[in-house]
Amino acid sequence: GVTVDALTRSLEGAGLSLPAGDVVGGGVRTELRAESPLAGVDELRALLLPSGAGRPVRLSEVATVTDGPGERASYVFLGSREGGVRPAVTVEVAKRPGVNATDLVRFLHRRVAELRPTLLGGVEVTTTRDYGATAKEKSDDLMFHLLLATLSVIALIALALGRREAVVVAIAIPVTLALTLFLYRFLGYTLNRVTLFALIFSIGILVDDAIVVVENITRHFAMKDHRDVDERVVEAVDEVGNPTVLATVAVIAAILPLAFVGGLMGPYMKPIPIGASLAMLFSLAVAFMVSPWAARRVLTSKAAHAHEPKESRLDRWYRAWMARLIDQPRKRWMFFGGLALLLVAAMGLFAVRLVTVKMLPFDNKSEFEVLLDMPPGTPLERTLAVAQDMAHEVERRPDVERWVLYDGLGAPLTFNGLVRHYDFRSDPRFASIEVNLVEAKHRSRQSHAIARDVRPALEAIAAKAGGRVKVVEVPPGPPVLSTLVAEVYGPDLKGQQDFARQVWGVFKRTPGVVDTDLMLTEGQPRTRLVVDRDRATLAGVAPAQAAATAMALYGGQAVGTLRAPSEAEAVPIEVRLAPADRADLSALRALRMGAGAGTPLSELARTRTDTTPPEIMHKNLHRVVYVLGDVAGREESPVYAISALRPKVAALRTPDGGTAHQLSTKLPDSDERYSLKWDGEWHITYEVFRDMGAAFAVVLLLIYVLTVGWFKSFTTPLVIMLPIPLSLVGILPAHAMVGAFFTATSMIGFIAGAGIQVRNSIILVDFIELRMAQGLSLKEACIDAGVIRFRPMVLTAAAVIVGGAVILFDPIFQGLAVALIGGAFAAPVLSRAAVPLLYYLLRRNDRPAAAVREVA
Repeated sequence: GVTVDALTRSLEGAGLSLPAGDVVGGGVRTELRAESPLAGVDELRALLLPSGAGRPVRLSEVATVTDGPGERASYVFLGSREGGVRPAVTVEVAKRPGVNATDLVRFLHRRVAELRPTLLGGVEVTTTRDYGATAKEKSDDLMFHLLLATLSVIALIALALGRREAVVVAIAIPVTLALTLFLYRFLGYTLNRVTLFALIFSIGILVDDAIVVVENITRHFAMKDHRDVDERVVEAVDEVGNPTVLATVAVIAAILPLAFVGGLMGPYMKPIPIGASLAMLFSLAVAFMVSPWAARRVLTSKAAHAHEPKESRLDRWYRAWMARLIDQPRKRWMFFGGLALLLVAAMGLFAVRLVTVKMLPFDNKSEFEVLLDMPPGTPLERTLAVAQDMAHEVERRPDVERWVLYDGLGAPLTFNGLVRHYDFRSDPRFASIEVNLVEAKHRSRQSHAIARDVRPALEAIAAKAGGRVKVVEVPPGPPVLSTLVAEVYGPDLKGQQDFARQVWGVFKRTPGVVDTDLMLTEGQPRTRLVVDRDRATLAGVAPAQAAATAMALYGGQAVGTLRAPSEAEAVPIEVRLAPADRADLSALRALRMGAGAGTPLSELARTRTDTTPPEIMHKNLHRVVYVLGDVAGREESPVYAISALRPKVAALRTPDGGTAHQLSTKLPDSDERYSLKWDGEWHITYEVFRDMGAAFAVVLLLIYVLTVGWFKSFTTPLVIMLPIPLSLVGILPAHAMVGAFFTATSMIGFIAGAGIQVRNSIILVDFIELRMAQGLSLKEACIDAGVIRFRPMVLTAAAVIVGGAVILFDPIFQGLAVALIGGAFAAPVLSRAAVPLLYYLLRRNDRPAAAVREVA
């Protein structure tokens, strides 16, 4: 005879203590509080409830009172081959901005060790994700590579010029790096992976100024004349001073525009152009102030015994070969035709896909994530069973150290998960498996290869249970909703959904496209309790009262709290039907409500069974349906996957009988027709290469303006800029040989290399004009420049190669290293002949340079 209403009213407010005013009497004011205390389970069981029979009934007579945890709504398990599978609780700690992750992790480990004897007895604590250790490992590795690059460049100078010259260059490197780090501090940059790469990338560039100055001082020391040491140093620096300044400014002009790349990739890569530009400025100052002083001190004794070096057999061969090119037009055109063919052949590597384009390559991470989506309506335990089968399948891989399974609960968020909204994965049909791999140094395969190999087995397990699975890797750069994203827009929601299903079918049938999904949540079965308002009112039951009763019995309702002295916090009192009684709606239908004996709820309400409506998503106020996919196979780049998907999508018919308008970079102007926009990693790839292309155009313009202003000619800058495209002759074949993607970092290396090649051309052309001013003919000056200036060109190129070689095997910045090394190999060799030869062709009909300078 106890109604649910009576039960909830009796428990409402239990455990609360509310202010009820005050009492003033006898000159004393006393605070008044109204309380309904329940201090334990026994008091709760003995609680009296009003009943329709007129006699009070205790709570224990009509309900089972249980003191313990609530019903399980999620599962977390930790598993490994050695330790088996154990229930787990995950504690996630995030650092505040500006806090050193490594220091924070060390502090947390110390606290856990302190708490273990008192609070953690019998509890095993396992660190499943340690970004502090990862950051320290990366930074230590990069610091080692920074030191290795520095020592390698110094060793190179020692072999090429001598030990004393190497000492002079060795002084310039730490001074320049110290000044750059000092300014990093004021700009707010921390020492992280990108800033350390910026310094390593700068090593090969920042020694260029010092190499040019020291090499020219060494050459002047070897000359047989009557100048003293100070005069030789001053004249040597003066001879290369102006072109060195111009060349340094040209390199900065080539690198600095990259700081204005927009989108998600811009802030990620910004420290590279900023750090390299600062390093170049400081290296110029060091080359003109510190290097001459050091050379004066270190090379003085060597200068007394120096002798002018003889030309090598290669130099003599170069003089004879250049003379024939200059004198014989047929051989000139054959030479330039050969260069053009080499350039076309290099560019053709894109067409035949021996070099493929991708925003960033795959990184070698210590983890990846497996996401399981079961059909709507799948209960928690069924999802758990399938997820455990998948976890055991993953565990069989020798490179897997442990896994953590989350069912009905989202895994700890990563940067990737924030963008993909994994924090919403709390439905019982969702499960996640965080897979921890063995340390990279203890396994032979990269994380991407492991994740790719395990995918087919997991897909088979999920497909057998009717679910879908995604193997998600930690992205090397800015995360996206998915690698492949097709956004479907249109005038009608039903039409959008139907067309999105067709696109999803194309995704699933296309080879190399994996982890496909349709972000269209529908089909979740539901039962609606529809209250007849008239009958409920006649029975004395408010419609809202019936809904509240159903919610309390089936969904559970907290109606009060226990203030138990032994508990640190208040314990909620929850009213709910037992799980067995909630297996169907018979208990709800039999529930009597209203006055007297009450009326069965089945007479006051009727049930209707249907499915939940789909979620409606919007992007920039446009209704959208997302189709997702990833790429795996030979060409693991969305650029080529989309090129394969486009014609197939174009063949599909929209609900209005037409075809969808496919967009690549912008949203549709309106929803009056069906449209499909390609997004995901493709969009970031487009933004990055678009902005870098625009930055490269600005680079070319800046270099042209600078060289026009210096050489007072509109054609000479064209000669100087010739090696920029020639560097592709080395860059693209190098990518093909290494098997590397042409990435955003490759583009950075190409643009930075353009500045380096221009610097060599400036030194060549300036030396030609200097030789002509000293009385040589145009032909002799062009040949002489190729002989004398080739050594500093080779040394600067070798420094770039050595500096880039230490990061050649890094998964992310490999493209940058390959571009620098490939360009440094090709451009100096080709430009040694091409630049003087083209300068000769442009100036052969001019007046002698000496006369021009006298007039000026």
